Amino acid sequence: MKHPEFPLTDGLIYLNHAAVAPWPKRASTAVIQFAEQNTYYGSRFYPDWLDKEAYLRSQLQALLNAPSPDDIALVKNTSEALSFVAYGLPWRPGDNIVSSNEEFPSNRLPWESLADKGVEFRQADLHSAATPEDALFALVDGNTRLLAISSIQFASGLRMDLERIGEFCKRRGILFCIDAIQSLGAVQFDVQACQADFVMADGHKWMFGPEGLGVFYTAPDARDKLKLTQYGWHMMKDTHNYENQPWEIHPTARRFECGSPNMLGIHAFSASLSLLLEMGMAMVESLVIERSDYLKDAIANKGQLVLLSGRQNRLKSGIVTFKHQTVANDLLYQHLQGNGVICALRGGGIRFSPHFYNTFEEIDRAFEFISGLDK
Repeated sequence: MKHPEFPLTDGLIYLNHAAVAPWPKRASTAVIQFAEQNTYYGSRFYPDWLDKEAYLRSQLQALLNAPSPDDIALVKNTSEALSFVAYGLPWRPGDNIVSSNEEFPSNRLPWESLADKGVEFRQADLHSAATPEDALFALVDGNTRLLAISSIQFASGLRMDLERIGEFCKRRGILFCIDAIQSLGAVQFDVQACQADFVMADGHKWMFGPEGLGVFYTAPDARDKLKLTQYGWHMMKDTHNYENQPWEIHPTARRFECGSPNMLGIHAFSASLSLLLEMGMAMVESLVIERSDYLKDAIANKGQLVLLSGRQNRLKSGIVTFKHQTVANDLLYQHLQGNGVICALRGGGIRFSPHFYNTFEEIDRAFEFISGLDK
């Protein structure tokens, strides 16, 4: 039976939330209503739009357990926020950044681009020590200024112990930057518990939002360390005083929003987040993990399949990657996609990433398509 918020077309099994998720029905409705309002009234109700923008900040504050909505900036995407950090900090020749060799390019390229400033980017093999965190810590020295890591690795689904890393960084005066795009909307996340300085994520994956709108959290002390790299009317303290002379930088995270907000995206994103917040992230995480565990058990019971994601007990994610012993990954991927099983080719295999609304029956049907290749 289909979830009322996800009336996906018949025959489609959507297991690709770690890439681009479908919108819930309420997001589609919000966009239609916003478009009709624009069509018939133009910007007459702009004050209401500003209220919706403020409400979205409060929703994101709740999702991250940020101290204040003033710590939340609405940005275009994860890459933009990571670049704000990379090019906002006052680097010195000899500084280094510690990360892993499993990062998505968004959490690698900005740091690598600092090489001409004399900044070294160190990539830990997360499987080279007793724990992934120990592998990171082994690369830290007196010149480490920043530790940048994904909360959950996009290809393997490896989930980091963020509280342990945050405590390590805090004791050593190292800035802690988290790419949380594979966590927010899938598992519980707490910026205060992990003592993060910077957290960023696009909305279009597990949060069911539109592409082109994401969140950038900055702790107040860390925020003041960042030199601004973009300027415009929206990042002024007195935003709507267009004769503002002289002007001041906005004291909150709004300083990272230089121009007009994405009002269409804001209405869609707010509607999508309302679904997650109504359910509660504890429930969402429980259902996501239940489905990923079900996937792993199914893979273990299929003689021709090899699980590539670890079966860790302490920290779990919604990402499960596997391969077939005799069928090439690209052929298996094409076969699944051709039969309406929406997935991804990642991490040396096929990546399934179910969300809370996916049914076990759907997962069983997906594996039936795989079993058909063995006959």
